[in-house]
Amino acid sequence: MQAEGDVIRLPAAEPAPPDFAAFFAEEHAGLFKALYFVTGNRSDAAELAQDAFLKLWERWDRIERIHDPTGYLFRAALNGFRMRTRAAVRATRRLVPIVSTTDPFDEIDLRMLLDLSPRQRAALVLLDMYGYGSEEAARIMGIRPSTVRALATQGRAVLRKGNPHDA
Repeated sequence: MQAEGDVIRLPAAEPAPPDFAAFFAEEHAGLFKALYFVTGNRSDAAELAQDAFLKLWERWDRIERIHDPTGYLFRAALNGFRMRTRAAVRATRRLVPIVSTTDPFDEIDLRMLLDLSPRQRAALVLLDMYGYGSEEAARIMGIRPSTVRALATQGRAVLRKGNPHDA
């Protein structure tokens, strides 16, 4: 029996697992934008984003084991991009014609970014646009931090050459 005025402690409620729909709503636009900068094509960016979210959703019941779900998402997307690029190279070696279509979204003043290699674009997007450090960006891209910094430096140099007003 408790005395009057005693504080009764209720058991702490376990935190609810994060909601995938909320995570998707929060991260989708940013991932799509980053992938558009990397791929230079809206439809490729949309497909890669969808595939990356699917990979994360398949593991959502174990989300507490993933240190950085956003980083995992970006890494899955960039891995998907690299796999597609390698597949395209193999296809060109077999002399399979690749049909390129123009996308009106391509006419945005992002043409300077298309002068960069996909790895340079990815490094610049992760470091400058999303504010990841070189360690996190390296983990996402699956390369060394020094390589991320070198790619970003090379990419910035290419962009400076293309826009003399920013020099």
